Amino acid sequence: MTDKPAFAWRITLKRRLIVAVSVLAIWSSAIEARLVYLQIGQHAELTERAERQQLRTVETTARRGDILDRNGRVLAYSVEADSIYAVPTEIDNPAAAAAALCLALADCGPEEKETLTERFTRDRAFAYVRRQVSPDDARRVADLDLEGVGFMKENRRFYPNKDLAAQVLGYVGIDNTGLRGIEAAYNTVVSGQPGTVLIQTDARRRAFSRVERPPTTGATLELTIDEYLQHVAERELRAGVEENVAAGGTAVVMDPRTGEILALASWPTFNPNAYRDAQPESQRNRATQDIYEPGSTFKIVTASAALEENVVEPNAPIDVSAGEIRFGRRVINDDHRSGILSFTDVIVHSSNVGAIKVGLQVGRERLGRYVERFGFGARSSRDFPGESGGIVWDPSKLNDSALASVSMGYQIGVTPMQMAAAVSAIANGGELLTPRVVGAVIADGVRTPTERTVVRRAVSRSTAAVVTEIMEQVVERGTGARAKVPGFPTAGKTGTAQKVVNGRYSKSDYNASFVGFVPSREPMFTIVVVIDSPHGKNLYYGSGVAGPIFRRIADAALRHYGVAPTLHAAPPVLMAGSEAPRPRPVARPAQFPSFVTVASGPTGSTAVFPDLRGLGARDALRVLAGLGMTPRLRGAGVVVEQEPAAGSQIASGVVATLTLDRNVIREVVPPPVADVLPAAGLTP
Repeated sequence: MTDKPAFAWRITLKRRLIVAVSVLAIWSSAIEARLVYLQIGQHAELTERAERQQLRTVETTARRGDILDRNGRVLAYSVEADSIYAVPTEIDNPAAAAAALCLALADCGPEEKETLTERFTRDRAFAYVRRQVSPDDARRVADLDLEGVGFMKENRRFYPNKDLAAQVLGYVGIDNTGLRGIEAAYNTVVSGQPGTVLIQTDARRRAFSRVERPPTTGATLELTIDEYLQHVAERELRAGVEENVAAGGTAVVMDPRTGEILALASWPTFNPNAYRDAQPESQRNRATQDIYEPGSTFKIVTASAALEENVVEPNAPIDVSAGEIRFGRRVINDDHRSGILSFTDVIVHSSNVGAIKVGLQVGRERLGRYVERFGFGARSSRDFPGESGGIVWDPSKLNDSALASVSMGYQIGVTPMQMAAAVSAIANGGELLTPRVVGAVIADGVRTPTERTVVRRAVSRSTAAVVTEIMEQVVERGTGARAKVPGFPTAGKTGTAQKVVNGRYSKSDYNASFVGFVPSREPMFTIVVVIDSPHGKNLYYGSGVAGPIFRRIADAALRHYGVAPTLHAAPPVLMAGSEAPRPRPVARPAQFPSFVTVASGPTGSTAVFPDLRGLGARDALRVLAGLGMTPRLRGAGVVVEQEPAAGSQIASGVVATLTLDRNVIREVVPPPVADVLPAAGLTP
């Protein structure tokens, strides 16, 4: 009995130890379970939360590639601009900081000041203050030396020619994304790869590290646009719109042998450097987005279908003496009454009655097939985002009255671009080509050209030649006389069509148009001019409104490319020859428009005098200057004789005598001398 109390403390200690160990084991198990849960079950969520709290990644925009014209002139490029950012967690007094910044920034109103205060109040490691600010704004903010406010470089798009080719180029938003035009269509090509800025913060959310990964530059686009021709087209279009008191207009200049767009003008226009201030109407590319009823210019398609299907011969007589044709209660009239006209004269004098009679003979199915062959009813090119496919009715649903309308260019909706492609098919011998405005993509030092694409053959070469001759007569003695380019055979067709206003044909608003190509016997330029709602002294007819604009653009284009006047034209090239485009002068200021022959001998290669015959005076002088020779010119026009003769050895300082004459045809255009001068040991 006396030993029992002596060991009681041991029992108590043992029990307490068991309890403590049990509690410790349970507590340890709970901690381990919690750790397992956190590290395995919630690992992803916690890691993401930690990164959000400690890291901030900001994407920096890449430098967009340049956009050039066909001769290497810059149309769009990117410049560095400062963007102001803030680290809100480092700003102790958000209201004071916002007030100071608003005083330094231009055009900062109460609303922006309130927005900045709200941004600085948030528990964040990064916030934009203002992006792509002017150098003056950046300097004033830098002078404030505010805690938690910094600068980062971004790229801003700049268009040095302001509104030149604005609808073609489009513009770029503040996030370096193309929003319209080529900038949008080729955004993934020219935008490059963005960079990143990694900002690390400590436990108190204070930034202590900033790591940047630089962006990569995008590819350069080389357009088919000729900057000078674009300027001419816009200048003449604007003058024509203002002279005729019109709502707007568009002009397209295309190379009919390649499908290259040399100029594409729309009026009104805008400055893409300040696109936010532009009206939506001025940003629209009328050449690809405006649908209009082409009127009599569409008779080219009707004539092509009739000739191709052997429905009518060019000299076949057509009685239009009634001056009208009836379909139930509907009466369609000619502007002028005629007697019996040949089919050629039906087109020359733009007789609606004659075109309708021929269209009825062709029939709805066959005419519908040629409408499709010429590319109407479908988008023409990937280079034009937002392009309309036009409106074409199902031929099986056309009655005689509707077929009559289509035959003279009504009840069908086309775009000026589609019209240019269709007329180019006549000019090049019958091939419908894909219009394109991007000539090449230059990436990583490699230039990848865009190939000429034939969609289909619209008509045979012989039919195209006959239609060309008819279109020449339109300009020589028909409705297109005011479009004739002096010294050059010109093919064209006028068009005047009532506009649909509130579901009815207007009696005061018309679309006046002219389509054609020049020189007609060896076409270099297809030009389409469409004027919207003219109300000036020239009335509303395509002949008086659009024809003179066509003539002025064509005349400037021919002069710019050094094409000699053709007073005695050869037979239409459309009737024979290769399908491939023939060589043509290319306006490239950095190149010489002739070639140097390199002769091999015992002492090595020797440069010999080139054949300058067929070149204009200006081009010949540039070649002689590059060869170090003194020129002497006789006459005017193109070179017909030269001394020394072609093949003579070149000697620096020798006088070269060139005889020039206007009454010749330049048949051969040699390759650019810039490609071969280095091989002869010379430099341009």
